[in-house]
Amino acid sequence: MIEDCWDDVDSAQVPVGSYDSGTSFGRGRGFVPLEQGHSVGYRNGGTVDGNVEASNDSISHGKSKDVARGGQRNYRGGRGGRGGSSYRGGAGHQGRREDGGRRDHQGDSSTNDGIKSRRGKEAGSMEKPREVYIPPEPVDDDTMFAGGISTGMNFDKYDIMQVNVTGENVPKSVERFEDSGLRQVLLDNICRSGYTKPTPVQKHAIPIVIAGRDLMACAQTGSGKTAAFLLPIIHVLLNDPKELIVTPDHCEPQVVIISPTRELTLQIFNESRKFSHGSVIKTVVVYGGVASYHQSQHALRGCHILVATPGRLLDFVNRRQVTFSSLRFLVLDEADRMLDMGFMPDIERMMGHPTMVATGERQTLMFSATFPEDIQRLAGKFLNNYLFLAVGIVGSACSDVEQHFHLVPKFEKRPKLTELVSQEGCEKTLVFVEMKRTADFIASYLSECA
Repeated sequence: MIEDCWDDVDSAQVPVGSYDSGTSFGRGRGFVPLEQGHSVGYRNGGTVDGNVEASNDSISHGKSKDVARGGQRNYRGGRGGRGGSSYRGGAGHQGRREDGGRRDHQGDSSTNDGIKSRRGKEAGSMEKPREVYIPPEPVDDDTMFAGGISTGMNFDKYDIMQVNVTGENVPKSVERFEDSGLRQVLLDNICRSGYTKPTPVQKHAIPIVIAGRDLMACAQTGSGKTAAFLLPIIHVLLNDPKELIVTPDHCEPQVVIISPTRELTLQIFNESRKFSHGSVIKTVVVYGGVASYHQSQHALRGCHILVATPGRLLDFVNRRQVTFSSLRFLVLDEADRMLDMGFMPDIERMMGHPTMVATGERQTLMFSATFPEDIQRLAGKFLNNYLFLAVGIVGSACSDVEQHFHLVPKFEKRPKLTELVSQEGCEKTLVFVEMKRTADFIASYLSECA
C-alpha cells in the first residue's frame, strides 16, 4: 500500500508501516503519519492525488476536517508543514509557488497570538492558584475566654492520683491558685477562664518553675500541662522584667516553647494570650503550612514568648530571623511525640546554635506523657539539676476510659462499626482511621447508613 506524505523534501511515495507511527518522522519533528484516506493540501490551492482540493493547510479524514490555525494540530510542537506554522506559533516552512518558484512566508501572527492567548488561558485554568492561609486571631475578650474547659465530671479523681517528685530541695506544692503567689492579673485571667482548682501537675510544677528550677514532668494528655508551665513563666516575666530586644532584622524571644504539631502550637499560643491578657507580655506563633512572611513580620516586631513547631523555628533560625541571645525559658512540650516524629535532630541543632544560652543560664522545662530511655538521655543533656515530676503511672492508659477490643475480619469492619455507633449512648463518637482517604470514605459510608 502506498500513501502520500511529505517532509522537508518534495512529496514522496512512502509505504505504510515503513516508519515509526507518530513519534518521530522527518528528522524527529514529531510528524504524525497519515492513515489511509488522508489527503494533504497546500495553501496555494494545489491538489494531492489529483482529485482532492486542499486549502487552509488542512488535513482531512473522511467527512470531517480538523484545521489547526498556524499549523496542523498533530505536529505536537514541532515545525509546521509546508506553508504553515508550527502548532506553538513558530515560523512556517517554505511554501511552493504555482509558477515553480519558492517564497518564504511566516505563520499568521494574529493567529499565533490567539493560540498563545488560548494556551495561556488553558494553562491558567488547569493550574490552581496557590492559597496562603493566614489564621485569624481572637481580638475581643469574649472570644478569647470562650470555649474553655474548666473541670470534668471526674475531676475530683485527681486528688487520689499518685504524684512523685524526685530531686533535691523540692519546693512545696500548692492546693489553690491563690496560694501559688501568682500575680493578680494572672489570677484574674484564671478566674475568667473558668479554672477553679489546680490539677496535680499544676500544684507541683507552678512552685517549681517560680523557684527557678529545671523540670522534667510526665503526665497524661489532658492533665493541664500547658497551664502548668505558662502561668509561672508569665509570672516570672512580669515579676522580673527584662528589656525586650527589638531589631529590624531578627527576633530575640525571652521564652521559646516548642511543640510537635500546629494544632498543639495554636492551642498553647491561645492559652498564652489568654493568661497574659491585660499585661505587656506579647506572644507570637510560627508553624508550617502557612505564609512564613506573615509570621516573620509578626516575630520581627518583637515578642516575649515564641511558640513554634520545630521545622518552622529551625527555618527562621537558619535565616537568622530568630536568635536565642535573650532566652530565659526553653520549653519542650510533648517531647516523646517530637522524638517519635523525628524532630529531635532539629532540636539538637537549635540547642547547639551559637546564640543559644548555656544550660545553667536558662530554665529548661520538658513535658512528656511517657519517659522512654531516649527522653531520659535528652533530659540529662539539656536540663541542669532538674526535678522529675511523675503524675500517676507513667505511660499508663487513662483510668477514665473503658476499653473493649473486637476481633473483626477485614471486610466486616464497616458493619461492625455501624453496629457500634448505632448503640444507645453513642451519640458523640470519634472514629480513628489510618489514612486520610479512609476518613473521607468512612464519613460518607456512615452518612449513608444514617
